[in-house]
Amino acid sequence: MSSGNMEEEQQLEEPLFILENGEVYRNPTEVKMSQIVLPCHANHCAELSVGQLLKWMDSTACLSAERHAGCSCITASMDDIHFEHTIGVGQVVNIQAKLNRAFNSSMEVGILVSCEDLFSERQWKVCNAFATFVARRTDSGKVQLKQILPRTQDEQMEYSIAAERRRMRLIHADIMKDLLSNGPVSRVGECQEYQNAVPAEKTRVESVELVLPPHANHQVNTFGGQIMAWMENVATIAASRLCNAHPTLRTIDMFHFRGPSQVGDRVILRAIVNNTFKNSMEVGVRAEAYRGREPLRHINSAFMTFEVLDEDKKPRTLPRIRPEPVDGMRRYREAIARKKIRLDRKYIISCKQTEVPLSVPWDPSNQVYLSYNNVSALKMLAAKNNWVLSSEENKVSLYTLEENQFLSFRVEMKVDVPAERVFILLSDLSRRQEWDSHYKQCDVINQVDEDDVIYRVVTPSVSKDSKFQDFVLLASRRQPCDKGDPYVIALRSVTLPTHTATSDCNRGEVLCAGFTIWEESKTITKISYYNQATPGVMPYISTDIAGLSSCFYSTFCACSKFLEENKDGSPAVQSAAL
Repeated sequence: MSSGNMEEEQQLEEPLFILENGEVYRNPTEVKMSQIVLPCHANHCAELSVGQLLKWMDSTACLSAERHAGCSCITASMDDIHFEHTIGVGQVVNIQAKLNRAFNSSMEVGILVSCEDLFSERQWKVCNAFATFVARRTDSGKVQLKQILPRTQDEQMEYSIAAERRRMRLIHADIMKDLLSNGPVSRVGECQEYQNAVPAEKTRVESVELVLPPHANHQVNTFGGQIMAWMENVATIAASRLCNAHPTLRTIDMFHFRGPSQVGDRVILRAIVNNTFKNSMEVGVRAEAYRGREPLRHINSAFMTFEVLDEDKKPRTLPRIRPEPVDGMRRYREAIARKKIRLDRKYIISCKQTEVPLSVPWDPSNQVYLSYNNVSALKMLAAKNNWVLSSEENKVSLYTLEENQFLSFRVEMKVDVPAERVFILLSDLSRRQEWDSHYKQCDVINQVDEDDVIYRVVTPSVSKDSKFQDFVLLASRRQPCDKGDPYVIALRSVTLPTHTATSDCNRGEVLCAGFTIWEESKTITKISYYNQATPGVMPYISTDIAGLSSCFYSTFCACSKFLEENKDGSPAVQSAAL
């Protein structure tokens, strides 16, 4: 890579996990690849070609998927990739891939790419990605994949969150449609002036490739990594035509394989700059295949974001683009929508918990990512394995966890109520005041959809000023993705312009809280309540954690009683008002 401005060396190796027999545990699906970057792998800047890196990533991930499936696998997609660094000739690329979760016939494989300098012995992260593979049908029919058993804390986290990432992939098209049909993106370009702009058609690239045996994998299909490499090549040419310079690839939106191609096919690759954003540009790429006189088959699409760096390695200002009529304007607007999605993901999903404000502004366009972050944060907290039992009373256990300057607590109990009924009762926060004295009032602000609701909760005062405290909470709920998964109800604070802080209440904030509900039998359910304590929450629970009171035990005993009294599905009691 360009070694200047390099970040400090990152800890890339997971801590060792020792099995009961004393052996060091290694994930059975883990596959590692190490390659030294040679001049034949490099571009004009003596840096590893992204296309070559994509080939290596796809190959490593495919071998991991096949190790688990026991049969041939096909690349279905590769999620968004952000390249943090480039890699120079003479440096070593280390790629690690392992299965995060298996579904019915598809699998998510996590990929971590790092770079190693052999002379300084330093290593640093280059990028990570999540690839989806599908097991190919065998002579006996469709493959039913066996589930994996996560052992380490990191594996448990990735296993749990993989279901949420899968949900995001399935609704991605709906998110785009909503952004394009509602809000400011739909009106972009109506009164736009394009003086001194570069015509988009100047950047158009078309190239054809003949699929030869060296381009095929061991299944005789065109290697997925090869398709991605060809797509990156034409995208780079299109970007270069806009700026008359060598661009640097920063991010790739999801590669989605719509169908296979094989040896003997002709693959047509088309690329064009869709839009420019001051210091970056989006290039759209489409891959189609045909054989003989057959019609074209759309096999892949992707969108790549490039920058052009100056002598100081800072992004240059780029010229504006003038889109082509009709279809070009559609691509122009879609590029704006994708940029908003990327910014939402970066702000809400990619940041560490300590980097995200407690209350994130909510609006319909970022709802999907707030919901994802809400559920994922709770699943990550639940997967921690260093909880400490603080006290136990009346079969209600209180655990604590101190980590990264945060104090979290978990309250756990079992009830003789079916898990699905517990989920229905606890996910309706408007009924929580029936068993929780900390909830004095709970009003629905916005029923976003069947899985997400925004509430305003009012709690009693814990300070001498005798003011009530209120919270604006996004409640996101999820039913089990597979047998053995819990029901999840996640809570976090959001801000709404219609519900700002008022003088008669102190505004509190919740970073991460909620329930996981596990079915232990048809009637017995284990309930775990989590809360990553914030200044607004700490006064309510500090005496319990210190062992000076048992208020929480009383609260959750009341919760158990409430659930058992309502387990037969009696009509909901009307919420009382303050």
